[in-house]
Amino acid sequence: MRRRELVLALGGTAIAWPLAARADQKAIPVIGFLNPTSSEPLAPYVIAFRQGLSKTGYVEGQNVAIEYRWAEGNFDRLPALAADLVRRKVDVIASTGASAPALAAKNATSTIPVVFIIGSDPVVDSLVANLARPGGNLTGFTLLGGELTPKRLELLTELVPGARVIALLVNANDLNGERLIGKVREATHAKGLQLHALKVSTEGEINAAFDSLAELQAGGLLVGGDPFFDSRREQLVMLAARHTIPVIYSERAFAAAGGLISYGTSRTAAYRDAGVYVGKVLKGVKPADLPVQQPTTFELVVNLKTAMALGLTVPPSILARADELIE
Repeated sequence: MRRRELVLALGGTAIAWPLAARADQKAIPVIGFLNPTSSEPLAPYVIAFRQGLSKTGYVEGQNVAIEYRWAEGNFDRLPALAADLVRRKVDVIASTGASAPALAAKNATSTIPVVFIIGSDPVVDSLVANLARPGGNLTGFTLLGGELTPKRLELLTELVPGARVIALLVNANDLNGERLIGKVREATHAKGLQLHALKVSTEGEINAAFDSLAELQAGGLLVGGDPFFDSRREQLVMLAARHTIPVIYSERAFAAAGGLISYGTSRTAAYRDAGVYVGKVLKGVKPADLPVQQPTTFELVVNLKTAMALGLTVPPSILARADELIE
């Protein structure tokens, strides 16, 4: 099989060259790519990451190699995976998906540069000293996932004004889970609504959570922005349709897959920008000199077909603000 055919057979998402195979080749920089989920749901974002790298002159398989490490949803594996990348003496670690892999990378090395993508506040998570001048060996991008959840609640209640009980789906392994629950509880209390927080960490627990929604009399569901839920996208959308529950998500891909509505930052753009940062680090820029970036644009996507199936009329106020309407 020719090399191009082999790459295609692998899906083009993970060329992880063993060090021994590179020993006889000209030394090229190596990036460690650390993520708590699996490669399949992250494929579009990995492509965006490579696009960012290419903007700085680095092309995987030509003048840079990438060692991929996937925790497959098992967050307990992250410290060992980060330590393995350090042992392999990668030149930079791209920690993506959540604060847990970023913390694992930080605990594993104080010298190898780390570029992260997280949904929470990196200062609160003790990843950096401050956003403008991170200090240390870490910098990156925050998607402000938790900070946007109250806005998602506002959109959901605008879409389902009769709802008096709201459910929140949270990854039980999310280090910021309790903080997220607190923010949403405060927001629901201000609106005179009741909140039920449902913590899940497995496919079966997600099924059970949806089964409980009728008993809880939930009129709508918020799904927290988390890589674990990204990896369960089809399951979540299917269960929402089966239980006829209005659900708002954090990322466009859910609405595109049949979810009702999403509001959040562009993860594709974040991964592309992270690739640019990694390329800059490979060229010698210190992470301490690269400010942590926050999103400035947000995407509101509504699936009108799903709204019709749920018997919902999307109010003009949401239609006017939507960046994309899926019909």
